[in-house]
Amino acid sequence: MLAGAGLALASVLLLASPAAAAVNGTVRTSGIALNVRSAPSTSASIVGTVANGATISIDCQITGTTVTGYYGTSSLWDHIAGKGYVSDTYVYTGSNGWVAPACDAGDGGDTSECDVSTIHNPRTCAEAVTWANQHITTNYVADYYQRCDHIMGLAYGYSASGFASAKVHWESTPSQYKHPGDRDAPVGTLVFFTTGQYGHVAIVTAPGQLASNDIHGNGTFTYTTIAELEQRWGAGYLGWTNPWFNH
Repeated sequence: MLAGAGLALASVLLLASPAAAAVNGTVRTSGIALNVRSAPSTSASIVGTVANGATISIDCQITGTTVTGYYGTSSLWDHIAGKGYVSDTYVYTGSNGWVAPACDAGDGGDTSECDVSTIHNPRTCAEAVTWANQHITTNYVADYYQRCDHIMGLAYGYSASGFASAKVHWESTPSQYKHPGDRDAPVGTLVFFTTGQYGHVAIVTAPGQLASNDIHGNGTFTYTTIAELEQRWGAGYLGWTNPWFNH
């Protein structure tokens, strides 16, 4: 990859063929080993390392937290088959951007800890994560701008969340579904924050990774982390809930 790899349009991502052959890349660092993470996020757990100069097999790519590395600044991450994710800013592929298909929902993680045994939503946790991954976009979408709780309802198959705001959603959720202060939110669950009058909510799409509106531009829906929301917005983390909507 060359410096300045950018975000691809969502329409391009959805057209990428998951059956395409893996692409090779060469790790380039200042000499130290490159961390391999469980999700496309600098706050995700480290699951291994790759030596400087090593060749890796990239089976898919995804946008995550923005990193400044050997080849500039980018939010693009490469998935190493059978291992995990590395920032594309440390990988030479001969391209300024996407060289492999977009990672599908199956690369995100296990949704078994997203408990809906007593909740009956139109979509399962896995289906909601799939919806979120398929709707990632850096383009402005009017239906997404300042409508975080509405988007969570859409992800779980509702036409609306049923709440006036994320703040009301958090406060209305029964205690058996809430995990205040727990930062280890399972895939498929909803994470809540204090931000202004209405609060904020996002969905967990992979270990350590969220999908949120507006964090990378008004009306966008992109990958982020708890830490990024705290740092960029001054948001206060409340905790996570199983996806209860009171419908």
